[in-house]
Amino acid sequence: MSNATSSSSKAVKSLRATGRITLSDVARAAGVSPSTVSRALRGERAVDPALIERVQVVSSKLGYVPDPAARALASQRSDHVAILIPLLSNALFVDLLDAAQKTLRAAGFQTLMGVTHYDASEEEQLLREQLLHRPAGLLVTGLDHNPVTRKLMESSQVPCVHLMDLPAADRDAAPYCVGFRQTDAGAAMTRHLLQTGRKRIAFAAAQLDPRVMQRLYGWRSALQEAGVYEPTLEFLNPAPSSLALGGVLFEQIMQQRPAVDAIFFCNDDLAQGALMAALRLGIGVPSQVAIAGFNDLTGSDQMLPTLTTVRTPRAQIGEAAAHMLLSLMRGEAPAAPQLDLGFEIVQRQST
Repeated sequence: MSNATSSSSKAVKSLRATGRITLSDVARAAGVSPSTVSRALRGERAVDPALIERVQVVSSKLGYVPDPAARALASQRSDHVAILIPLLSNALFVDLLDAAQKTLRAAGFQTLMGVTHYDASEEEQLLREQLLHRPAGLLVTGLDHNPVTRKLMESSQVPCVHLMDLPAADRDAAPYCVGFRQTDAGAAMTRHLLQTGRKRIAFAAAQLDPRVMQRLYGWRSALQEAGVYEPTLEFLNPAPSSLALGGVLFEQIMQQRPAVDAIFFCNDDLAQGALMAALRLGIGVPSQVAIAGFNDLTGSDQMLPTLTTVRTPRAQIGEAAAHMLLSLMRGEAPAAPQLDLGFEIVQRQST
């Protein structure tokens, strides 16, 4: 019997009294120090691959499960990153989360996710709870937070990167963030509709979160520049965005403002619902009214007609933000505190 096997057997016997496998038990069974076990299980490159394999075999045989709380207490931080996103029912945030999680996991970090439901108080409470676990870093959606949440982020001294939004160009002490300028994207789509000859362009929105309101501001600015802005063409509904609500908004606009020749919806799901309603009502798109969306969600290129939209790089934002956070967690300064990944106007049949 090898020394490792003999040590492993002794470790198993000694644990019958305590009922819990510890890092020290794995270290004794593998014939190495506890710190080596810790580094081996994290897969650090400085550890010999053969040693990593040996530690993993012994750890698996003993049934060792790392104690994240003990590791965080010993190192003053854990090996997880806290991520706060508004919703999981929106493909936008699913794509972002998936890309960020893959990047962080490849670097040896786990993710602890919190869903804020666009509620500032819920975001504050989730952040308080996650900071108790001493996260190595934070990924937080948006830049609009209540004063208490901002103070918690600052006082925690935990590296933090914000997702999706970028601060105003003249803002001092801007945070680390990766995204694009929502206002610019809203203005760009509005200008596209103007260039197709549309003059009475409505804006239809739901949820009314800060990013939606920035798109609204971009729409307003573009129409004001063109001298065709009409306040009565804003249709804002605080309800959650959905296909069904898109249909309701479309019918409302066509009944109340029949002269409208284009509708810019703040999200693709609303625009998709509008296209279905137009088909049901026999209203020609784009011959009678053009329809545009935002985010280029799944199915937009399969609608009838296919949907013109703003393509946003949510997966690239998640990946780039994770890489920026990894740099900060290593104590390295990113090349730039803000990374603008831009957007793309995708013209299809609906405009």
